[in-house]
Amino acid sequence: MLEQVIFLTIFMGFLITVLISPIFIPFLRRLKFGQSIREEGPKSHQKKSGTPTMGGVMILLSIIVTTFVMTGKFAEPTVKTYLLLLVTFGFGLLGFLDDFIKVVMKRNLGLTSRQKLIGQIIVSAIFYFIFKQNEFSTEVSIPLTDISFDLGWFYFLFVTFWLVGFSNAVNLTDGLDGLVSGTSAIAFGAFAVLAWSLSQFEIAIFSVSVVGAVLGFLVFNAHPAKVFMGDTGSLALGGAIATIAILLKLEILLIIIGFVFVMETLSVILQVISFKTTGKRIFRMSPLHHHYELVGWSEWRVVVTFWSVGLLCAILGIYIEVWL
Repeated sequence: MLEQVIFLTIFMGFLITVLISPIFIPFLRRLKFGQSIREEGPKSHQKKSGTPTMGGVMILLSIIVTTFVMTGKFAEPTVKTYLLLLVTFGFGLLGFLDDFIKVVMKRNLGLTSRQKLIGQIIVSAIFYFIFKQNEFSTEVSIPLTDISFDLGWFYFLFVTFWLVGFSNAVNLTDGLDGLVSGTSAIAFGAFAVLAWSLSQFEIAIFSVSVVGAVLGFLVFNAHPAKVFMGDTGSLALGGAIATIAILLKLEILLIIIGFVFVMETLSVILQVISFKTTGKRIFRMSPLHHHYELVGWSEWRVVVTFWSVGLLCAILGIYIEVWL
């Protein structure tokens, strides 16, 4: 039964994305919703200019439909189901606005940092209000130990930091064809295993819905990409995976399972600190995936290497939680 539910959910999410993509991608192209490439980026990326973006709309549609259908059939929708969809849609909407400003209004930076942060905080606050109203635990546990902290009202600050931080981390990682699609499929797959082991079936179904959706998107997003997910997809996926970790009370474990996203973010932070304090750069370019491109790695080699690191970290995360 378990294997059937997982297979059917992944297959449905995959099928929806694969079926709507050949319709949606030409539609985006006709609307001239093409990606603008930063001039300071790797020169090899200039040929990607004009590739349709905002493909995250397809991912969101697939996730929402698959989650509702499969949860209704195999599990009872709960507050956790709606919280997952709330954050995914909320962050996805912010990403959509950002993409829309970039491609339609031709303002390459999209929403300002302040506008985006305010929107993310608002979504996080709504999430926390519902979370608190349902008296969910505000404890944070440290993996491999018996240590846990009840943060009380400070948990709001933690939740906001986690949601905003990981949504932006996934967004920063979205710079190469198929990179986020693959690493997301791996990370959400790991949390699906953990959710099922904890009997959190509605979270498990949501997680594998995401796996199916991003794998279907990967068919069109693998190198050479025919479509990009844009901030619509990356912000939504980052918010979703942080929400899963919070609801499963595996917040800290997300650092391990989502290590690729953490590593990419740290590379940006370290680069900025180093340049501002010493005038020197640690990496040839940040985020980290661009550094490896500039030292001569092919785009596909970088992507596969990061997928492999993500897979090892996902296995480690499952091992820590389930077997240790």
